[in-house]
Amino acid sequence: MTDPTRHQGRRVLVTGSASGIGLGIADRFLAEGAQVACLDLRPTPRDGVLNFTGNAADEATVDHAVAETLRHLGGLDVMVCNAGVIAVTPITAMSFAEWKHVMDTNIDSVFLGARAAARAMITQGSGGSIITAASGAGRRGVPNLAHYCASKAAIINFTQTLAIELAPHGIRANSYVPGHIETPFWGGIAEGFAKVWHKTPAEVVDAFRASVPAGRFGTPDDVAAAVSWLASPEAAYVSGQAIAMNGAEFPY
Repeated sequence: MTDPTRHQGRRVLVTGSASGIGLGIADRFLAEGAQVACLDLRPTPRDGVLNFTGNAADEATVDHAVAETLRHLGGLDVMVCNAGVIAVTPITAMSFAEWKHVMDTNIDSVFLGARAAARAMITQGSGGSIITAASGAGRRGVPNLAHYCASKAAIINFTQTLAIELAPHGIRANSYVPGHIETPFWGGIAEGFAKVWHKTPAEVVDAFRASVPAGRFGTPDDVAAAVSWLASPEAAYVSGQAIAMNGAEFPY
């Protein structure tokens, strides 16, 4: 349940916010009173949102988005590094170019967003919250997702380090760790696994759904609710954590 005053007055920047989880997170902060800026390759226009178009894994683009957020919104209190990509390929068939694309996009976007946000928050002197997108695949290996798993594991460790380093400045850092969340991403994921499993995309989706003890995929709202809490004063003593929302599929 949303609280229209929970983030009243907070300034939030979300990357990878055009659809799926990122869109759900941006909309949740809007509904809870925050001023929201979004960075995406193809931003979704929304009333009351400051949109930036560009690659969240590009240094100049990220630094510009943060600088403009500071200029237009007057500060930055919450940075959500949500941008990322996924591909389904057996390791023996994986090109180095594909490996680099997934690793660079997922890790670089988190590093660049967190670094720019940390610099801004330290200068402000009022603390803040940096929240990064990990995955259940970052906690255990998944066949055909070697690059994705490696990138998400790196994000969890990076965020733990970030939390320790930034704690003296009153800045918290946490990761959210989604399981299977029903988003537009799933079209490509199902098609990718269908090829390597020699099944139909529908059969792939059914198999993954059956693996979730809760009996359903999650929704962007499920993730956004947890992210909202992590950014809130209620989580003031929570930092360096990787919080899962996965229907008990990975009970850790």
